[in-house]
Amino acid sequence: MILFPAIDLKDGQVVRLLKGDLDKATVYGHQPGAQAKAFQDQGFSWLHVVDLNGAVDGKPVNRAAVEDILANTSNPVQLGGGIRTLEQIEAWLEAGVNRVILGTIALRDPDLVIQACKKFPGQIVVGIDARDGMVAVEGWVETGDVEVIELAKKFEGAGVAAIVFTDIGRDGALSGVNIPATVELAEAVNIPVIASGGLADLEGLKALVEAGCAGIEGVISGRALYEGTLDPAQALEICS
Repeated sequence: MILFPAIDLKDGQVVRLLKGDLDKATVYGHQPGAQAKAFQDQGFSWLHVVDLNGAVDGKPVNRAAVEDILANTSNPVQLGGGIRTLEQIEAWLEAGVNRVILGTIALRDPDLVIQACKKFPGQIVVGIDARDGMVAVEGWVETGDVEVIELAKKFEGAGVAAIVFTDIGRDGALSGVNIPATVELAEAVNIPVIASGGLADLEGLKALVEAGCAGIEGVISGRALYEGTLDPAQALEICS
């Protein structure tokens, strides 16, 4: 299982939100590139980056911060937030991003995601963010009437590299990953699932690993790493 450290970007800073609320952002640093290097030095093999401003505005906003990250790590980076067109996907991949996460557009225009998978094989990830089991979009501001598994099934066989599944109600709250919902999704589709939202400590990580679901590719950690409730070395050992 891959442990993805997260760098969420708001106004060029490294932050974490509480339950997706942009007004409840805790700033953890002003140098995204330095944070990316620190994660690499700790032994992480991937990096998960989100342009929070972009997710709300519907277009990339924190490009300078992302470029700073790319310049300071050799680890592969997956990036989400405000990416809505094939041109934007191509631009990020050419800039050095390894995988692009499509969230809002996956709900609004599933055909574009399928087209992107064909054009950029192995480099498209679908982000499904849920509030009470229903898909939320536009930076988690809007919650619609589509269920998580219903949306995920639209991409079966399309070549999606992974699904990042986030339980918004747990994100940034250190309340534990929603393991039952994550396992349910992973067992419902043939696409690898990355758990996101709420990872708090080593016990929670062990519980996710011990769930024994082969479809879960990894888990994302943000606040737990920044606040020291999840020890990087021990966490990586558990995942290995």
